[in-house]
Amino acid sequence: MNTRMRRAAYAVAAGAMALSLAACGSAEEAGGDNDEPSAAKGDAIKVGLLLPENQTARYEKFDKPLIEKKVKELTNNKGEVVYANAKQDATTQNQQVDTMITNKVDVLIVDAVDSKAIENSVNKAKEADIPVVAYDRLAQGPIDGYVSFDNEEVGRVQGKALLEALGDKATPTSKIVMMNGASTDPNAALFKKGALSELEGKVDIEKSYDTKEWKPENANANMEGAISAIGKNDIVGVYSANDGMAGGIITALKAAGVNPIPPVTGQDAELAGVQRIVAGEQYMSVYKPYPQEADIAAEMAVALAKGEKLDSVAKTKVDSPTTKAVPSVLVPVVSLTKDNINDTVIKDGIYTVDEICTAKFKAACDQIGVK
Repeated sequence: MNTRMRRAAYAVAAGAMALSLAACGSAEEAGGDNDEPSAAKGDAIKVGLLLPENQTARYEKFDKPLIEKKVKELTNNKGEVVYANAKQDATTQNQQVDTMITNKVDVLIVDAVDSKAIENSVNKAKEADIPVVAYDRLAQGPIDGYVSFDNEEVGRVQGKALLEALGDKATPTSKIVMMNGASTDPNAALFKKGALSELEGKVDIEKSYDTKEWKPENANANMEGAISAIGKNDIVGVYSANDGMAGGIITALKAAGVNPIPPVTGQDAELAGVQRIVAGEQYMSVYKPYPQEADIAAEMAVALAKGEKLDSVAKTKVDSPTTKAVPSVLVPVVSLTKDNINDTVIKDGIYTVDEICTAKFKAACDQIGVK
């Protein structure tokens, strides 16, 4: 990633490190923080990286190369990252963990497809003395570290933005649709909780869906059902938990002849989502500084592989349903609208103006001053 992105990533580091979160949830076993560190290793470590899917652009474009780069930096180019993508299949991911344990990686970074289904694999890693960093999603089992974004805050940011977009249309009788993420993803529940804290009582959530596998086509089908049930002219806004689903939702609205398209939220600042924001089809997304999240995951992994504790990296403790007081870092997020594209994804080097403002979007970019 370029120098501008690195500079932007570190610029928000101080704020993230200062975050604190009261531990939540029940606890059944002690967290990895209390365990004895493994025998010290040198720089020639092997880091297993398991990402959940490749439909969302961020994982292959940002997370994987950023983690690989940071591991190299932290190990004098001696560390190796062994990569696997589960393509949204929890069984496949469990098999990938088994393979990495067999291949004797020194540490695992796991972004779980299914936070519950991964628990047995995390236990296997623990039995093999392989520490596990939960990445982006709070996996169950005896994990040693966790880095993600403040996911309830993501939902609150989305909910606030939708209300702002609605303005005086936000009334207790105004009908909206909630398109939440997959029920197997613990983050989806947190996004939903945060959004509801803003929306409940202020609008009428007429239909709410937990979207299987976060797939845009499933969101599209759900939205078609919502339009049929509510009426195309009676939906004043749509809460969409991410950009991929927002695309499916907007396609359904267009197909039903809805014009103008009501405000639709999103998350991840995917290129297609940013372009829809430029075009006025999607109201907002949530920009999440992936470089910082990736850097922290790499720092945790390298430290754990070398038998070090995470005290200098993680200042927060979080409880999962199975593990208490996991050393954690929660990275802050930004509401992305047409008004701050220049100051976020362009300034931070996520996308260039040319990538966003293709011929199809050039006039819209000029109109809102994207440059």
